[in-house]
Amino acid sequence: MGKEDLIYCGIDWAERHHDIALVDDSGQLLAKLRITDDAVGYRTLLDLLAEHGDTEQAPIPVAIETSRGLLVAVLRTGKRKVFAINPMAAARYRDRHSVSRKKSDPGDALVLANILRTDMHAHRPLPDDSELSQAIAVLARAQQDATWNRQQISNQLRSLLREYYPAALAAFEPWRNGLCRREAREILRVAATPTQAARLTRMQLQAALKRAGRERSVATEADRIRGIFRAEWAHHSPPVEEALGKQMLALLVQLEAACTAADDLAGAVEASFPQHPDADIILSFPGLGVQLGARVLAEIGDDRNRFADARGLKAYAGSSPITRASGKKSSVSRRWVKNDRLNHAGYLWAFAAMTRSPGAKVHYRRRRDCGDWHSAAQRNLFNRMIGQLYHCLQHGTHFDEIVAFPTATAAHAA
Repeated sequence: MGKEDLIYCGIDWAERHHDIALVDDSGQLLAKLRITDDAVGYRTLLDLLAEHGDTEQAPIPVAIETSRGLLVAVLRTGKRKVFAINPMAAARYRDRHSVSRKKSDPGDALVLANILRTDMHAHRPLPDDSELSQAIAVLARAQQDATWNRQQISNQLRSLLREYYPAALAAFEPWRNGLCRREAREILRVAATPTQAARLTRMQLQAALKRAGRERSVATEADRIRGIFRAEWAHHSPPVEEALGKQMLALLVQLEAACTAADDLAGAVEASFPQHPDADIILSFPGLGVQLGARVLAEIGDDRNRFADARGLKAYAGSSPITRASGKKSSVSRRWVKNDRLNHAGYLWAFAAMTRSPGAKVHYRRRRDCGDWHSAAQRNLFNRMIGQLYHCLQHGTHFDEIVAFPTATAAHAA
């Protein structure tokens, strides 16, 4: 197929149907079609592409405003390049051809096709990640969402308890993860109000702790909690306290479900992530365990050609600074456009690395001594380590403390 025969496809997707537009290299509209969001519609789309020369050797590139879903999975079969175009970028392209700000689904499909025709070099196709990597990405992102959801509900429950049941917060404060622990949830289930909590016997508290799975210091913890519950606390009127207790139990059901989901998904990640060929390299880095390592892999994938160099990965992660210059003014700041999930994982990674890597700790300390705030120094450490991860993945080598932080390691040894 010569350059004059190049064809580009744009798809404006929706919940029930999708609009298709095909244009040639001169911008002429060759075909437009609306398909249903089902197997019949997908087959119709593939037939339309085949009619216009789509083959395994010369597939027609496709632009669409999403990177997920069954339609994208169907389009990615074979060697076809699929480009996920940011909706905001598509809106800017639309303004190039019309100042009236008119909009339609067929028109958006045509805009997407023309984006590839004129600027395909400026956009990247979806990465060619392995099926295992894609499966790990689904689990790792779901586990991350479940963890965030669990924390959100836990915060709501904490806020409610502070309003009418501060004794519970005082009783669970020494425990790590507080309200998310099974012991805390079990006790709240049998004592939804401070009045009910004050009536709990030593045996009832011990039974609740044992049901939650606690095996050590059961009697000691039961006595400690009983003493807090029986101390003097302010109370609402009985009807109001009872109503607040019912509200708390409703939140407790949500927290139970969120905790179960997070734990189940964490187990699924632990089972699948070690099977990936890159797992050993990722886990060799200080601060990366199975869960956090899986989140990193989920966002960077295992397509070695996804990033041209380490700088591209750093920009994608939002760890490298960005310079804004205009006239005589110039400023350096952090990136706002980035992969938020990878950036969040990087924050946790750098924080954990400082306690497990002498070189990382010295590097962070040196940045602070140079005037960086905590977040800036931590981001700089993440920037360095993710660049090292890129190098190790490209060359199939494990993390080496001496190579990664030669100056810092020498200073620490001295």
